[in-house]
Amino acid sequence: MTACAIEPPAADEDDSAPGAGCTITVDGSYAARLAQQEGSWYPERWTLDGPEPYAVPLPGNQPEEPDTEVQPLGDGRVLIRRLVDGRHHFALLYPTGPVTGELPLGAVECPDEGASLRLLPPAPGGAHAYALAVGPRSSAVLLVAGGAFGPEQLAVVPGRCSGGVWLDRAGRMLAVDRELGGRTKAVVVDLERGGEVSPLLQIAADSDDRLLLADLDSGLILVGSDAPSPGQERLGWGVLGSTLPVRFPESLRVPECPDCVVTPFAVQPGQVLVPENCGVALRIDGALGSWVGAWRPRARRMCHLPAPEGWLTGAGVWTQDGVLRLPYATGEVPCGVAAVAVPWGETGEHGGPRDAGPGDPVRDGAAAGASGTPGEPTEPDPPGPVVARPVPLQQAPLARLVTN
Repeated sequence: MTACAIEPPAADEDDSAPGAGCTITVDGSYAARLAQQEGSWYPERWTLDGPEPYAVPLPGNQPEEPDTEVQPLGDGRVLIRRLVDGRHHFALLYPTGPVTGELPLGAVECPDEGASLRLLPPAPGGAHAYALAVGPRSSAVLLVAGGAFGPEQLAVVPGRCSGGVWLDRAGRMLAVDRELGGRTKAVVVDLERGGEVSPLLQIAADSDDRLLLADLDSGLILVGSDAPSPGQERLGWGVLGSTLPVRFPESLRVPECPDCVVTPFAVQPGQVLVPENCGVALRIDGALGSWVGAWRPRARRMCHLPAPEGWLTGAGVWTQDGVLRLPYATGEVPCGVAAVAVPWGETGEHGGPRDAGPGDPVRDGAAAGASGTPGEPTEPDPPGPVVARPVPLQQAPLARLVTN
């Protein structure tokens, strides 16, 4: 299975809600999160690849701050980033019986008042972890776990960067969203060639174009851009290395809830050469709460599904056979995974938030298809590109940058 972690779109991403979710390794074996008990935060590792998920608490000598970050590695250890007196301290946590083992990895200073540092999404392979340090005029990619000598600067990118999507299985090609000259464009950073930067997305010259997700099996990507609607970001999809432009279908919108925010967080793996068959999981946030959307390029509807109670919002993975697995924690089930069978082509695929929303429970770890009266069909997908003369992805040039 494949897991994807999506960061908030804003450049200053340290303001996201603490303890709001969890991070999952690329292969779906482990997850890590900050858990809370009696007002105190502590790291927790989840094991997901066994017959039943289970959690192992990894408390330190004192409670963690709510802005502490944790990330699982492929061997089951958990990387932690703590901010203490203007320095970001990194360590590896692991269970050692009644106490938590801790291996310090070093620290990184943040001398600029306007600078920030956060962990990048888990890298393929699970042996290394990276961070993105954002300053007033440039951003640095750091190797913070898996190196030989502690935190190491690998690349410096002009401009303020956000996001972070891996484009190959070797953990070499990293896509980031760079703000430079008043515009945000996704670029590729080659970590083995001194941080060489190449353009990735330019849908229109005056648009803001961000890369949100990428699936290496099929080449499917999800992007956010205001090219079709200046001043308002829309979700679109394309294929890495394709000569076709990015498309912005109406089926990736929620017309019944125009104020909702739709964020993709996972793509179904194993769909080699058939990106149109890939399931995409989306987090939908509205006035009534958060729920789950499921969509694939060949469909012209989004399927709305209830999130499980206690969903670690925005976290989940797909299995190759199309089952969406969503981690959740409640007072009765402190470590659970709901297996959601998406009813492609059934009633739920035609409905909206009134069919299945945040108030609908998921029972027995599985979500049934959304019930209720189908909503009105959304506007059909446009037959071609929405934006005049968009730049195809192949002109980016992905053919030489992305390899399987």
